[in-house]
Amino acid sequence: MIGGWEIGPEAGLGGLVFASFLASTVLPGGSEALLWTYLQAYPEQAWPALLLATLGNTAGGMTSWYCGRLLPQTTRALPQQARVARWGSPALLLSWLPLVGDALCVAAGWLRLHWLPCLLCMALGKFARYWLIVQSV
Repeated sequence: MIGGWEIGPEAGLGGLVFASFLASTVLPGGSEALLWTYLQAYPEQAWPALLLATLGNTAGGMTSWYCGRLLPQTTRALPQQARVARWGSPALLLSWLPLVGDALCVAAGWLRLHWLPCLLCMALGKFARYWLIVQSV
């Protein structure tokens, strides 16, 4: 039972992926509390929850990256673009940060950084953040 609702672990995992995706786009929201709450109800689902939350959050980050890629190069630069230009894809290890992370992903797309290193750095940073949450349960 989560928040007074009786749901099975599979439905909860589906909701976790969706919430993680939305939380990693420019829409407000955090998936950390949802992951923690889910794990309180289903601690045996730690690995699937960790992997699916990472997958959903990374997919949302790559959506932001793609949106940045669609922006014309004449668009005025964001402050985060200078950092991303300096550090390259490894700057996306911080893509999990609230507000700043979304801008980093958009900046990486706008700078036309290659998608694969961006994906890997995003996924690693987001995995590490969720792993710490799983460890706290």
